[in-house]
Amino acid sequence: MAEQQIYDVIIVGGGPAGLTATIYAMRAAMKTVLIERGVAGGQVAASDSIENYPGFEFITGFDLSQKFMQHAQSYQPDVLRREVVTIDPGLDHHRVHLDNGDVLEGHAVILAAGGTPRKLEVPGEDTNYGKGVSYCATCDGFFFRNKTVAVVGGGDTALEEALYLAKLADKVYLAHRRDAFRGSRILQKRVFDECKIEVLWNTVVTAIRSNDQGVTGALLLNTQTHSERELTVDGVFVFVGFTPSNHLVPQGIKMNAQGYVVTDEKCETAIPGLYVVGDLRQKFARQIVIAASDGCIAALAAAHYVESQKARTATCGLPRESV
Repeated sequence: MAEQQIYDVIIVGGGPAGLTATIYAMRAAMKTVLIERGVAGGQVAASDSIENYPGFEFITGFDLSQKFMQHAQSYQPDVLRREVVTIDPGLDHHRVHLDNGDVLEGHAVILAAGGTPRKLEVPGEDTNYGKGVSYCATCDGFFFRNKTVAVVGGGDTALEEALYLAKLADKVYLAHRRDAFRGSRILQKRVFDECKIEVLWNTVVTAIRSNDQGVTGALLLNTQTHSERELTVDGVFVFVGFTPSNHLVPQGIKMNAQGYVVTDEKCETAIPGLYVVGDLRQKFARQIVIAASDGCIAALAAAHYVESQKARTATCGLPRESV
């Protein structure tokens, strides 16, 4: 990269939102760089099956992520496998600082940092991560073939992952703190129809037990009777929510009580030229198609913003009598 090179748009994050933004930014003839520290596709890449993305009746998350990435790369954007440390907004250009000390400058920045799975925050969870505690059934389910596992949660992800684990494990306990699931009706029906899954209503995990070989059980508390019991399991899969990765959000940008960034309909923040998309943005629902829509909208808005900025800069450079 040339020392003084300035990008039209810098896209941080390679999930569905960031990759879609890359596609639209390149189609708008903007000089674009995509920065992604991990696997393309973000959280989607870890999904076993996707049945609600238009055009695909069924596709794995990994395959869909690869299609997103291949499409984006077909336009030949710059791609950096680095971690972003900070984002510094500026009047003319925004600066993105990387973990290797490099600093990129761009007229616009699209932040698609996503988030991370929420933890139970109970004893034994951190110490047994990778030893029976997991946040991705697709990643780790293979290790629990013909074993007994517990899934914690009641949303779409928990139901989907419980169904996936039922293909591998002998027994799946599905613990939910309430007496009804939040997940979609079709997933609920599949769970109730699956003989390997036993639902534990009004139940929370208060501790995870283990020995030298890994997880041996989970301590359960019934929220109605307040009775406790220990459930013998070989693994615990946690799907209790999502925490937005907002550590890169510059000061002055509004966030809601849950830490999601508040934007306008163009996905633009209160700082001109700085856009937030995907799971980091406040919205009604979190779906792949919505994240992709965010990326499209932000890139189109950024193209208009960059064009305006360049026109303004060019005008400011002219002699007064030429303006």
